[in-house]
Amino acid sequence: MINLFKVKEKQKEATENAGSKPPIKEQTPSELRVQRDISELTLPPICTIEFPNGKDDLMNFEVIIKPDEGYYHEGKFPFTFQIPYLYPHDAPKVKCKVKVYHPNIDTEGNVCLNILREDWKPVLNINAVVYGLVHLFTEPNHEDPLNHVAADELRDNPKSFESTVRRTMWGGHENGTYYDGVL
Repeated sequence: MINLFKVKEKQKEATENAGSKPPIKEQTPSELRVQRDISELTLPPICTIEFPNGKDDLMNFEVIIKPDEGYYHEGKFPFTFQIPYLYPHDAPKVKCKVKVYHPNIDTEGNVCLNILREDWKPVLNINAVVYGLVHLFTEPNHEDPLNHVAADELRDNPKSFESTVRRTMWGGHENGTYYDGVL
């Protein structure tokens, strides 16, 4: 059996004897998991990932989705991802950075996606979340809404919903709310 205390002591001595080199920051289990998740990421062609704080901060990044079909085609929708300390036991915190007329995204950018809430499991990863977000744009769900007005319109009058989505994607007001231009 390996004596972990001796291993830690040797690592500490090696760091002290390294001279002027700064000590290596130990990564948390969540940082290691995120690093693996990102290295294994297989983004669809309509998605890109950006690291606004640089590649050293993997716990905060953005995913931009540009749907090529459906109600939201040609739009550009950026989402922020904040990875919690207890990831993968806790789901990532995901928010849409623009106001969009969508049944499953409210005007504050909160996203209604089951795998970000009650259906999250540690076996899921960032790739699953990205594909879930893509699915929200190809198949918006009026049955589990955050924006009830949009959900009702989608359910009751899909043609009118399509018109409202196209109009709001250019930016402007709808039902007293200003929506960001994403085209």
